Amino acid sequence: MTDAALYFTDSETVEVRETAVGPPDADELLVETRASAISAGTELLVYRDQTPVDFPADETLDALDGDLSYPLRYGYAASGVVREVGDDVDPEWVGRSVFGFVPHQTRFRATPDSVVALPPGTTPAAGSLLPSVETATNLVLDAAPRLGERVVVFGAGVIGLCVTRLLAAFPLESLVVVDPIERRRALAADLGADRTTMPAALGDADPAVDGAANADPANPDPAVDDADLAIELSGQPSALDDAIDVVGYDARIVVGSWYGTKREPIDLGGRFHRDRIDIVSSQVSTISPELRGRWDRDRRMDAALDRLDWIPADDLITHRIPFERASEAYELLDAEPDAAVQVILEYS
Repeated sequence: MTDAALYFTDSETVEVRETAVGPPDADELLVETRASAISAGTELLVYRDQTPVDFPADETLDALDGDLSYPLRYGYAASGVVREVGDDVDPEWVGRSVFGFVPHQTRFRATPDSVVALPPGTTPAAGSLLPSVETATNLVLDAAPRLGERVVVFGAGVIGLCVTRLLAAFPLESLVVVDPIERRRALAADLGADRTTMPAALGDADPAVDGAANADPANPDPAVDDADLAIELSGQPSALDDAIDVVGYDARIVVGSWYGTKREPIDLGGRFHRDRIDIVSSQVSTISPELRGRWDRDRRMDAALDRLDWIPADDLITHRIPFERASEAYELLDAEPDAAVQVILEYS
């Protein structure tokens, strides 16, 4: 069988190339990929050549060895079915649906402990969203929302929407989601946001502002102000200024975005300093040092698996594109960000 993999070969250029996967070793599975999700934030940085020179692809994933220089295979959200097993592997694995942190390609080999067995009935498309739910789980663990807090989420891409769904289960005073795209604001409201708004409308107390959810003319929505916690997931470094503007004294800002080489001047010379605002990073490749005594990656993945069915995959997946036409998927995400939420590649 001829296999193929997606390669990023230059700025704004991807190619599907033949590759040799081969039969599984004695301790391996051979998985036939059914769907793989494109991570629009990280993969567009790679696609646009906006990643730091010689930066490691991912030091925690064996399938992403090397750096982010061209040409490279990239991606980490593949869902498929086990077709063969090596001599030392339990044959009960054959036919099981699994998830793997591997690049976009038609088949892959992996050891049983490096894949995640998906819950029965999970569709390949829904399975490919597992890393988004795991990332959202990590963000919420790092943010540590508290009873009665006012929380603002910047960015309603797939990660922002997953975070919104998880936060909606907390007894917060308010949950506001900020995004410039109407379709994404509507999804955020459906997933539990109390209010949505555009970045340009932050601080606007008019309930008629586009995106204000559940507005009551007799009780106008308050301006987004004095929040206890902000989570920045927009991918735009300028959003940090907005986050600083909306939080109150001793508030927390958790940054889940990776900006790559994008740069913006951030105003840290005003109230940021006097109001003792904390800005911390959250990255799914590691567990917060404060939690490592009780949490590890297996426990976090179990928590994400338990909540995978909280995420309405069919609502978030706006485009399903055949793997052999993968270049169209990246062109769409690059040129028409308003048109797409989650794009997945499907394999025949």
